[in-house]
Amino acid sequence: MIRFENLTKSYRVGHRRKVVIDNLNLTLPTGRSLALLGRNGAGKSTLLNIISGAIPATSGRVIKEGTLSWPVGFGGSLHREMTGAQNVRFVARVYGVDTSMLETFVEDFAELGVHYHSPVRTYSSGMKARLGFGLSMGIKFDTYLIDETTAVGDASFIHKSRAIFLERVKNASAIMVSHQMKTLREFCDSGIVLANGKLEVFEDLDEAIARHRKLNG
Repeated sequence: MIRFENLTKSYRVGHRRKVVIDNLNLTLPTGRSLALLGRNGAGKSTLLNIISGAIPATSGRVIKEGTLSWPVGFGGSLHREMTGAQNVRFVARVYGVDTSMLETFVEDFAELGVHYHSPVRTYSSGMKARLGFGLSMGIKFDTYLIDETTAVGDASFIHKSRAIFLERVKNASAIMVSHQMKTLREFCDSGIVLANGKLEVFEDLDEAIARHRKLNG
């Protein structure tokens, strides 16, 4: 369960304050894979990061039940000076999962080769995304936060990523950001639309997509 209570996030832009999340009060559906839709700059990634606790809200709060992944693709979830392997061991200790099992899974899944034992600061953005995605899929969360990273890598890696994500969300919830409607239709069954700081929830994904297109047409 994820509930927003008077949730607001704003940034100072020049001499004015831009509100991207405006006093949200609602509860997201549980047991669903939600597509988070909105134009560029609407605040989708900001909302994911607030939900995960990676960045603070300006005011209000998020009430969460169950375990949540960090936003996959968010570079701040990895320590730059630690190696990929060290990051995996650190995350295993934080989340209380078997270290050796998680290490084995991520090393095999991420396909980083010798770079797995190199500092993350030497990684390309794609390599960091693969490590982060492997880490999140290696732990069984109640809710997965995905920020358009299932398309990282070659065709074989993309296929593998999609297969394991579909397996994980059979028994979990998810919130996914993607600009590819085909991807959202493949993974999601409901939708939420963020526009002008407000959030609308749609049980039917096609209704959410239609609303998003109307707002941005």
